[in-house]
Amino acid sequence: MSNHTVSISPERKINWPTSLVLVLLHIGAIAALFCFSWKVFLVALALHWIAVGFGISLGYHRLHTHQSYQCPLWMQYALAVCGTLTLEGGPMFWVGTHRIHHAKSDKTGDPHSPREGIYWSHMGWIVFGETHHNDNDYMTKYAPDIARHGFYRWLNNYHWVPSVILAAILLAWAGCRCSCGASACGSCSGCTARG
Repeated sequence: MSNHTVSISPERKINWPTSLVLVLLHIGAIAALFCFSWKVFLVALALHWIAVGFGISLGYHRLHTHQSYQCPLWMQYALAVCGTLTLEGGPMFWVGTHRIHHAKSDKTGDPHSPREGIYWSHMGWIVFGETHHNDNDYMTKYAPDIARHGFYRWLNNYHWVPSVILAAILLAWAGCRCSCGASACGSCSGCTARG
């Protein structure tokens, strides 16, 4: 494997919606450090396990992409919803992109080849690559089995909806709380005294 780096050519355009979400998520992650609590940490750990373990590993990767096992349709749908919580796109996009990756692994056409450099394989392809998140026609070529389901097509277009619903539920349940239990970070004397 080559270690050369890819230069971002003028033909490659920045995917602004994705880039904006990535920036906001990282700002939120930094802000979360100032509102730490073990309860919130454990909830985040559990949600990570659900989203990555069930959603990506069991769902998008093993079940939807490679069809390594079978399960009831309701469970397939539930795993796909868990997969959307990672904000890596809907099922048609994820499965299609992963199948393209396997078909063209480390060759021309691999959407996130490490031969293009470590930055490209990790982040560059998301920020500067072709965006097919909601391009159901294009992704149907690579994930026709997924495209046959109306639910998956809907979820592919609105993959952000489960995350927004989960965020609203978490906000209604816990709100923004400081580690001292105040309802908003920086609003109690303990937090402002530390600041």
